[in-house]
Amino acid sequence: MKTDVVIIGAGASGLMCAIEAGKRGRSVLVLDHCEKAASKILVSGGGRCNFSNRIMGRENYISQNPHFAASALSRFTPSDFLSILESHGISYEEREEGRLFCNESSRQIADMLLAECDRAAVQFQLNCKISEIIKTDGFRILAAAEGLSGDPGRRSHRLDSASLVIATGGLSYPNLGASNFGYAVAKQFGLKVTRLTPALTPLRFNPEDAGVFGGLAGISIDSTVSYGRAKFRGNLLFTHNGISGPAILQISSYWDRKGSLTVDLLPALDIFALFLEKRHSKTLLPTILDRYLPKRFVRLWCDLHGASKPINQYSQHELDSVARSLHEWPLRADCTEGFNKAEVTLGGVDTDELSSRTMESRKVPGLYFLGEVIDVTGHLGGYNLHWAWASGHAAGQFV
Repeated sequence: MKTDVVIIGAGASGLMCAIEAGKRGRSVLVLDHCEKAASKILVSGGGRCNFSNRIMGRENYISQNPHFAASALSRFTPSDFLSILESHGISYEEREEGRLFCNESSRQIADMLLAECDRAAVQFQLNCKISEIIKTDGFRILAAAEGLSGDPGRRSHRLDSASLVIATGGLSYPNLGASNFGYAVAKQFGLKVTRLTPALTPLRFNPEDAGVFGGLAGISIDSTVSYGRAKFRGNLLFTHNGISGPAILQISSYWDRKGSLTVDLLPALDIFALFLEKRHSKTLLPTILDRYLPKRFVRLWCDLHGASKPINQYSQHELDSVARSLHEWPLRADCTEGFNKAEVTLGGVDTDELSSRTMESRKVPGLYFLGEVIDVTGHLGGYNLHWAWASGHAAGQFV
């Protein structure tokens, strides 16, 4: 079978690329090893699909080249994606910090993309296992799958295409079939791949600290969490063996297992000023903190810091020390929860290997990489899906 474009990966970036290429009259075939297209989209945003964010800029992305994403993002904005939604009658809502969600279900986004693919005459071959990719004048893909024309049985197929697009995602969500396929293709053709680590993932305590904090499981605290120059405000959630919640997921993309996180447990309050107001009171210090933090947490924190006396028994210096400990609490983590719990993969195909305008390999003409497989990782809040749309849209104009 010969076609203009073969796209490996029926996820967000691959589908967007297929739509744009199909609109240009290119013959497009999308291959995927899963039985259904858009499987990762269906679980996004807890089933409501956090598909983008109103507040969009390159500062919302992590990459060894922070400028790489800017071109694609400028050419496909959140408004552009909303226009597609509105043309399909899909309602959405904007939540805090600009996050955009479907009002109903992630299935609406998947169905919309598949409808657009159908309109652009895109063909699909799912449940497909690729055994080899060979560079010819274009590309030859050897694959085992059910008949491309609907004939029964699993057969070997030879597919020839002028352009080959790798949109296979990263290592996160292995239960949905994530693999290192895209990185292996990049290395096969001599492209560099940066270090790959789990991102937007919960963190685990070491066994000793898990024993100390495990009893706090389920407690959530509005905090500011810092590591190096990175700082995020949001809920910190204690789990049975570590910490999670939006602030922790965000900081996990920056944490390199060296040193402690710094947690401001009371980011909206100057607790030292409050202590000074009450410094002549006989009220126990934990009782004062109970007004602002969960009681179970207060008891443990005060026990660990030896801060359980009436507030009038503290000197001003001691109160300042307690206040700084609340605003700058060092919290150790031991490791991440790994790719099983990670929302995305940090790292990927080195951006120096690709054109930021087209996503095409600089070394191998006709070979493109999209979405999560590239070394561009978004913050929590719809940024990774929008990068999939934007990179897919960019490549779709050229494949």
